[in-house]
Formats: sequence, C-alpha cells, structure tokens
Amino acid sequence: MKGGSIFVRGRLLPLFVWIFGLLLVWEGTSWMLLHVVETPLAQSKLPYVHEVLATLWQYGGTLLKEGAATFGNAGVGFLIGAVAGASLAVLMSLSKTIEQLTFPYAIASQMIPILGLAPIIYGIVRDEQTSRIIISGYITFFPVALNMLRGLRSVDPSALELMHSYAAKPWAVYWKLRFPAALPGLFGGLKIAAPLAVTGAILVELMGAQHGIGVIMLRNLYYGSSHTYMFWSTVIVGALLGIVSYWLISLIERLVTPWQPEYRPKGGSR
Repeated sequence: MKGGSIFVRGRLLPLFVWIFGLLLVWEGTSWMLLHVVETPLAQSKLPYVHEVLATLWQYGGTLLKEGAATFGNAGVGFLIGAVAGASLAVLMSLSKTIEQLTFPYAIASQMIPILGLAPIIYGIVRDEQTSRIIISGYITFFPVALNMLRGLRSVDPSALELMHSYAAKPWAVYWKLRFPAALPGLFGGLKIAAPLAVTGAILVELMGAQHGIGVIMLRNLYYGSSHTYMFWSTVIVGALLGIVSYWLISLIERLVTPWQPEYRPKGGSR
C-alpha cells in the first residue's frame, strides 16, 4: 500500500502516463503514415515502436558495447574540459587582467560550429579516440567556466567583508566561502555540458571512426530502409546516453550540495 501511495503521489505516475501516452501517439501515427496516408518510406520516417524495441532487444549487446565506447570517451573529454573550465574560472575570479585576456577568446571559440570543427580536429589528430576526447572537452569547457565564474562572484558582500575583517587568507576565502557558493553554478554548467559532450563524441564518430554508437548509426543510415529499425535504435541509445550523463551529474550534485532548497526534505527549511 505504501509503495502504491508513493507511486500515485510522487513523480512516477505522471512520468509513466507521459511515456505511455507518447508511445501510443507514436505507434498510432506510424500506423496512419503506413496504412492510411500511405506515405513513401513511411517506416523510415516514423517506424513502429514495437519493431524498434524488438531491435533494441535483439542487438542489445552490440549497442551496449558501442554505446560504452562512446560514453567512455565522452566522459574522459568531459572531465578534462570541466577541470580546465573550472581552473580558468578561478583564475579569472582572481585577476581582472586574466579575465580580460582570456574571456573574449573563450567566447570567440564558441562561435566556431562544432559540425565544422569536428572534421578539422579529426583531420589533424587522425585518431578517433583522441578526437572524441578533444571535442567533448571543448564543448564542456565554456559552460563550466562561465557558470562557475558567476558562482564565484555570487558571494554575499557582507560575508566577504566579514572574512576580510578576520584577516582570512585568500585560500581560506575561496575554500570556505567562494567554492561552496560556486557549486550550484558549477553543477549547472556541468548539467548543460554532459549531454553535449556525448553529442560531440557521436559527431566525431560520424566522421569515420571504428567504434562507437555513431559508427553503427552511420552504417545503418547508408544501408537504407532495410536497416531503419537499427538506425532508430542507435538514435534512442544516443539519447539515453545523454540522459544518463545528465542524471549522473544531478545525482552527484544532490550528494555534494544537499543544502540547496530543492534537495531539502521539506523544500525550505534545513
């Protein structure tokens, strides 16, 4: 009874209704395209859900293996980009000169389309694994740096004055005041960057890598309508990798910053 109550009152019931409704609409629209409208290549445009699920089950081992290759490389790039972005944010918060020298270039770097940058990096490095790590790190770098810099500067001025009145050393101000204040901003940037890092890794794989979910996706796209269900399966696996990466960062945030209002037991009081 208690479990049923949690199911009804919590988020599981609305989530279940939404997912079931979406799948029902998808299945019905697919049937209409194929049998009522008789759209050419209807299954390529919107295949039956049950066929895609059957393909996911049948080739689950292959998709899991290739997805793990993508996720692993994206994860390494994500960690490198996050450390680089957080380090730059700290340096910019310490020195206006460093901020003026680096921040405009960091913004300018984001003007380069990833779709154009990925083949350039791949052509220079000529290594699929390194290219995926570089692109994932590049995508992660900027949102982490920007959001952490905002967090470092969001400290209450009165708290800062109090620390200075006690002659606190700069490292103590950062360790006890600025870093805790920056954590929500840091995790905000990480949650933005994590799914993008996975997308960046898949994009590099489309350039001609040997392993990864993007490779399977590209091959089945070339094979045409006969491999429609496998192509859609790779798309779903790619989306799931992005969702998992977001959930992982959210879980770590919940564990590291339990004092945030949304993580408190009653939503307000500590």
